[in-house]
This record gives sequence, structure tokens and C-alpha cells, in this order.
Amino acid sequence: MIMVQGEVGGKKYTEPFSKGVLARSLTRAEMDPNKAYTFASKIETYLKKKKIDLITIDELVEIVFNKLKEEDKEIAEKYMLWRRIREHKEPLIILIGGASGVGTSSIAFEVANRLGIRNMISTDMIREVMRKIVSRDLLPSLYESSYTAYQSLRIPPPPELDEVLIGFRDHVDTVSVGVEAVIERALREGISIVIEGVHIVPGFIREDLVNKENVAMFVLTVPDENVHKGRFYSRCRQTWARRPLKRYISYFWAIRRIHRYFEAQARKYNVPVIENIDVVTTIDSIIKSLTKTTVKGGKDVAEEIG
Repeated sequence: MIMVQGEVGGKKYTEPFSKGVLARSLTRAEMDPNKAYTFASKIETYLKKKKIDLITIDELVEIVFNKLKEEDKEIAEKYMLWRRIREHKEPLIILIGGASGVGTSSIAFEVANRLGIRNMISTDMIREVMRKIVSRDLLPSLYESSYTAYQSLRIPPPPELDEVLIGFRDHVDTVSVGVEAVIERALREGISIVIEGVHIVPGFIREDLVNKENVAMFVLTVPDENVHKGRFYSRCRQTWARRPLKRYISYFWAIRRIHRYFEAQARKYNVPVIENIDVVTTIDSIIKSLTKTTVKGGKDVAEEIG
């Protein structure tokens, strides 16, 4: 039996080599599941041929990487990116924001799945919990959607100011309290998590939290208005969907104002802006950015492959 040796908290442990575990890690790098299992079997055969009974995780990763390079350099790169993020010693907090309809929930799900992060929460869920605690009379904007929050303003803003953005900022500022609480708990408990939603706005979450090496924020955009509008038709057509298409379309003008505000805030606070046109490209951009901002030291992956 081939045993794999690892280390957690300074203590070493051993466990049997598993083709299934290796295959799952390869699917994180977007290798076809069938090919991943076949490749894992090849690695097992190679280890047996070399009469290796005990191997460290680092040694195994090096073998896998070198064998992958021979078959598919792109998969090899993605595998190493995934490994580097997974090996980070601190919990990883990924924040994905954007206006309604740009795809934060679908991208958050895919990123969490790619990285093997089991915890994901929407800021809409955080807002819903806060609604149970705070009355409508006390915080009326909390009971509105992000793009209709301006309708709850008790004092109308001067004509020269954008009431949509004033309402939106008030709405986000309130929910950000709950978002910060989730981030603090995840950091304290050592839990990796992906938090997504319209309330993840650069400049609204405390600097001491977002400036941590293991906390990364991204803003998704859809520059083309027609493509953006089409997203609402697409996501509301499922029979199980409960989202009101007519309402989204009626307030699309307000959603686009918020979309532009997201872009401006991202530029102001140097937060990566990713055009979410193609899912695979968007996810790859986020993964690559994470390795630059959260993983320090070691050779550059491109250097290793070249």
C-alpha cells in the first residue's frame, strides 16, 4: 500500500494514496472527470513501478505536476494554482460583488466548487436575517431592494443629487454590518467562505478586514446593457424561479446606475473588475488574481511550466 505523508499544525500524519481524491483535485483544475481518474490511475501505476511505499504530499504534487505538463500545460497550471490557494495557512475569504443580474451568485458557486470551499452565503440572506431583528420603521431601506431603496428615503435629497445612489448607499451601509460580522466569524473560526451579492461594494466594508492578505474582493460587470438585460430573462425563465422579471425590467435604468457606481468604487479602491461574459474566463481570472494577492513566495507558475 502506498502511504502519503502530510503535516498539519506541525504534526505529521499518513494516509493511504487515493485515486479518487487525486481525481477530484484534478477536476478542480477543469480536467474531465473520466480523464482525471485515468490520470490518477497512471500516477498510482508509476508509484508502484518505482516501488514507492511512502511519499510526502509535496513530492506527490511535484510528480503529478510534471506528468501533467507532458499531457496538458494549461491543466498543469490550473492544478498548481489550485494547490497554492489550498495550501494557504489562513482561511480564505472571497467577496464577489456586482449589480443585480451580473452573475455574482453563479460565479460564487463555481469559484467555491473549484477551490473546494464548502461555505457560501448571499448578502440577500444576511439582509433577510437582519430584517427579523430590525423593524421597518427603524430601517426602512432594509426592506427595499437595492435598486428601489431610494423610495424609502424619509427626506428627499436635493434635485442635483442622484436619489437612486443615495438610497443604494444607505441600503448597502446597513447590510454591510451583517457582512462584516460574517467575515469576522469566518476569520475567528478559521473557516473559508465565499460571500456574494449586491451589498459587496468597495469602500463599505471595514478596511482592517478587506486589507487582510487572505480576504479578496472582486467586482463583476456586464458592460453591454442588452446582454445585462438578457440575463434577467434567462434567470427568470425557470419554472422554479421566484424572481419578478417585470420588476427587474421596470427598474433596469436604476440597476444600470448602480452598475456604473460599482465600477467607480472599484477603481477608487483598486478592486479587480472582471467582465463576466464567459464563466470559464471569469473564474480563471479570479483564481489567478487570488494566487497573486493571497499566496506569497515560491516560483511563479508560468516560470515552472516554461
